[in-house]
Amino acid sequence: MSKLLMFMFEGCPYCRRALGYMRELRESDPRYEKIEIEMIDEKKQPAVADRYDYYFVPTYYKVEGEKCEKIHEGAASREDVIRVLESCL
Repeated sequence: MSKLLMFMFEGCPYCRRALGYMRELRESDPRYEKIEIEMIDEKKQPAVADRYDYYFVPTYYKVEGEKCEKIHEGAASREDVIRVLESCL
């Protein structure tokens, strides 16, 4: 199972919506609960955020060992969040 990095910032309406979808989906499907998700607030952790290539939030990266792949950038629909979570299973 892959680890998920989510780049976001507090106060972002698109991030808030994506987080709501993630919470809802993780509560309804126990498989999603098992995915390790690291939240990186780009305003509070700029040194970390600056090491990644993205422009819009929320942005998701899938991490498998040393490999790190961007799998979504920008406003996310419920279906986008499902796709992101599914890609980590």
